[in-house]
Amino acid sequence: MPKIKKKTRARPRKPKPLKPEFWKLRLYVAGQTPKSIRAFANLEVLCEKHLKGRYRIEVIDLLENPQMARGDQIVAVPTLVRDLPGPVRKIIGDLSNTERTLIGLALQPIV
Repeated sequence: MPKIKKKTRARPRKPKPLKPEFWKLRLYVAGQTPKSIRAFANLEVLCEKHLKGRYRIEVIDLLENPQMARGDQIVAVPTLVRDLPGPVRKIIGDLSNTERTLIGLALQPIV
């Protein structure tokens, strides 16, 4: 006579606590132009407000390191590249349009 297996209820798993996402941002600029300075200032304000303590900004000056533009296919400056969390996103300009920047970074849903 074959053994009959008892059905057991699966225990619900405890959800793992989510780690806050860490954001890796690269801002490509060409020297200390007013537009580049404005882009960095705007980016810092947005990050402090929406990503407090969960971001790193790397500023790459293409006048000093022009070869760095090839890796991210930079065609205009200033350009912000979001590496993490994926997928990679790019925003061109001084980031003064807050709503457009938040949508571009996927920090705000499209309305």
